Amino acid sequence: MGDILNLIAEDMKVRGLSKVLKIELIVGDLSNAMPDALEMAFEIHKAMKSPILDESSELVIIREEARAKCVFCGHEYTPDNRVALCPNCGMPGGKIISGETLKVLSYEGS
Repeated sequence: MGDILNLIAEDMKVRGLSKVLKIELIVGDLSNAMPDALEMAFEIHKAMKSPILDESSELVIIREEARAKCVFCGHEYTPDNRVALCPNCGMPGGKIISGETLKVLSYEGS
């Protein structure tokens, strides 16, 4: 969360903003980021009086579902981890097509 807030702070300087009102993140199921941990870290930064956050700053996390496509039969499915068996043909090594994202979708500031 600290790196995310640092990136936003750099952009805020360019735009002449001083406080974050709302941050929207996209967090994929396979991104190795835990939404609960991000929310807790955000609250800790707020409590520690981060220079860009105040009590009213809000974090919105949009979950991106994991999807994979079998390279053998072309079946699309929801993998339970990065290396999952295709439920259609049983082959491993499907190509991940979504669910790895961790990015700032947008932020609002004043």
